[in-house]
Amino acid sequence: MLDDSLKAQLQQYLGLLRQPIRLIASLDDSETGADMKNLLETIVSLSDKVTLDTSGQDARRPSFVVAREGESQGVRFAGLPLGHEFTALVLALLWTGGHPPKVEQEVLDNIRALDGDFRFEVYMSLSCHNCPDVVQALSLMAIFNPRIQTVVIEGGAFQKEVEERQIMAVPMVFLNGQVFGSGRMDVEEIVAKLDTGSAAREAAKLDAKEAYDMLIVGGGPAGAAAAVYAARKGIRTGIATERLGGQVNDTLGIENYISILETDGPKLSAALEAHVKHYGVETLTQQRAVALIPASEPGGLVQVRMESGGTLKARSVILSTGARWRNVNVPGEQEYKNKGVAYCPHCDGPLFKGKRVSVIGGGNSGVEAAIDLAGVVQHVTLVEFAEQLKADAVLVAKLKSLPNVSIVTNAQTTEITGEGGKVNGLRYKDRATGQETTEALEGVFVQIGLVPNTEWLKGTLALSRFGEIEVDAKGHTNLPGVFAAGDCTTVPFKQIIIAAGDGAKAALAAFDHLMRLPVPAKEAVAA
Repeated sequence: MLDDSLKAQLQQYLGLLRQPIRLIASLDDSETGADMKNLLETIVSLSDKVTLDTSGQDARRPSFVVAREGESQGVRFAGLPLGHEFTALVLALLWTGGHPPKVEQEVLDNIRALDGDFRFEVYMSLSCHNCPDVVQALSLMAIFNPRIQTVVIEGGAFQKEVEERQIMAVPMVFLNGQVFGSGRMDVEEIVAKLDTGSAAREAAKLDAKEAYDMLIVGGGPAGAAAAVYAARKGIRTGIATERLGGQVNDTLGIENYISILETDGPKLSAALEAHVKHYGVETLTQQRAVALIPASEPGGLVQVRMESGGTLKARSVILSTGARWRNVNVPGEQEYKNKGVAYCPHCDGPLFKGKRVSVIGGGNSGVEAAIDLAGVVQHVTLVEFAEQLKADAVLVAKLKSLPNVSIVTNAQTTEITGEGGKVNGLRYKDRATGQETTEALEGVFVQIGLVPNTEWLKGTLALSRFGEIEVDAKGHTNLPGVFAAGDCTTVPFKQIIIAAGDGAKAALAAFDHLMRLPVPAKEAVAA
């Protein structure tokens, strides 16, 4: 189950346990049940602080609970937490055993203060790179608040449940039997949804903050690079973002970031966060900007209002809000989102094992998605609007070599159809003849490019007809003291490495702007 290297690493981690824990297993005669017992026995063999009890009577089998000695409640794993979720298992063991989590004390205090009984069920797949954040957040909450229960369910091991609950995207979270949310969420976001008074407190905290010399809005590669370059100048730097790493968190394989032969999105995001925090940048997460208020006079403060109602102030601002997946905007897309309409083949592909699906989009992302899905599903139909695929030739050749893939070009998607609350087909029109075709299938993966996250800036600064922030060679916008970088701008070629370089350039330009501002009277006197 675990190779020698992984066993050695796990044994080292288990040495950090401060108090005894026990694993309470509810097993069955399935192959997964046998594998689970083998995994749990291996864990027990690596630490004298861990014991195994196989007398569990939970209805969901095979499953096991990680609990403190003398207790029966804890984090429950249904199915094997391997793949991306092995780290979540290790952290659940450590936190239950008294090893402190690497989160702010304020977060733990907010978890403990939640008033109510909450039973979470989170469905995940072992190939989902968005799932670990959610699983780890809900595990942490169950460990630090006895009124919170968390069950982590591997969808592949509980296909009947997945079908009955019509789960067609992961992570999918249920709270007390009702849908709570889907997609990536971190612990602060989950706690904020449960704590109704958190928004007002957050707004007051933002309003009270001293003005920054440089405020970066957005925490992807561009924002992280800008923050590092600004902080190295010794100025007061802040970064406000929904999540550090931005869309990089949703990227799987990364093989073109120079000097790093191969990595993945979550790893690169973690590295970006570590680099930013190394320089003491004040990081404000779970912050969505809703308004930009230009300075009222030359050299004055620019303000950024957040969704909570709070406002941050700065002498200079860098906008690096990135982009998001583009919607195909046809009937049925919104209605069946997460009910057969998906945007992440790596996360949701396993849920369509043995089924027929379609990929909309013939660029690199669409062709890569079709290749990936072909190894899991029964059949893939790739639909491209243009007369030919736009992906790299090597990818197109690979796609055409697969026996369970059909390619349809010069086709306009007109509708995603469904029945019983889930997708059952895709309708497209031949752009040359006008003939319409309906393809019977159970999943549609949309891969048609990006939309800049700039709607909140309309009417405030200059945007291109595509909604991108217009910038010059140094990242200046048309507003004094406001700069922009990365995928939200008119800079061509939306690539991680280009965004990072853009962020560094914008920070240097913003610093040059700050150096040339008149010295305030009180500063001149003090000097």
